[in-house]
Amino acid sequence: MQLPQSFDQAQLPLFEAFLAQSLAPIFTDNTELNWTEETHLVSELSLRGASGHCLNLLAPILRDLSQNQDARWLTLIAPPSSLTRIWLRDAGLNRERILLLHPHGQQSARELACSALRLGRSHTVVSWLQPLDRLTQQLLASAAQAGGSQSLNINQR
Repeated sequence: MQLPQSFDQAQLPLFEAFLAQSLAPIFTDNTELNWTEETHLVSELSLRGASGHCLNLLAPILRDLSQNQDARWLTLIAPPSSLTRIWLRDAGLNRERILLLHPHGQQSARELACSALRLGRSHTVVSWLQPLDRLTQQLLASAAQAGGSQSLNINQR
C-alpha cells in the first residue's frame, strides 16, 4: 500500500493553529510578512462548503468568544442570513454578550466594522467582508488598535 504524497511541512491537526496562540506563522515559497502589532489585531478564517457545515465549524469559535471574560461585546457585522438568533441559542452562545449589526443606508459593512472596532465597546468584531483586501485589512487594523479590540473576518464561500 502506497502512502499519499507527503509535503515538506508537517500538517497541523484541525484548529491547532487557532488554539495555539504562540504558534509561529508558517510560510511557503519563501513568503515573508512584516509582522507588526497591528497585524495581530486582524485575523481571517476561510470556510468553504455548505452554509450549515461552515456554521457548525464556526460555532465553537463564536461560543468561546461569546463567553470571553472581557466585559465588552462580541459584535457580529453583517452575518449571513443563516446565522439567526435561534442558531445562536442552539449553538450555545451567550446571547446576552452578542451584538448583531447590519449596515443601513449608504453605510458599508466595512465602515460599520471599522466604527465598531474604533469605539472599543467590543472585545472582538467578527465580519463577513469579501474580499479582505490589503486596504480593508489596514483600515480594520487601525480601527482595532484605536479601540483596543480585535477583528476576525470570516471568508465563507
